[in-house]
Amino acid sequence: MEHFNIRVVGKVQGVFYRANTRKKAYELGLTGYVRNEPDGSVYIEVEGNLNKLNEFVSWCKTGPDRAKVDEVQVKPTGPLKNFTKFEIEN
Repeated sequence: MEHFNIRVVGKVQGVFYRANTRKKAYELGLTGYVRNEPDGSVYIEVEGNLNKLNEFVSWCKTGPDRAKVDEVQVKPTGPLKNFTKFEIEN
């Protein structure tokens, strides 16, 4: 199990990025949360199997159809937070 902090920059708010992120996390069996940031980016904390996390990061680089992702910053970080599900935070 690994824990990643991810920031997605681009046209990623108002395009259902968060809802689709939660759907993708569920598909991959990952836990954590996603939220919009005041600067227009999307912030994600996610935990799970390293292979599934890498697949999730690849998805984040494109996102849903209406998104235009300019950059994805990924930081593998320390201790697990042991999330029980994947949620959208406001």
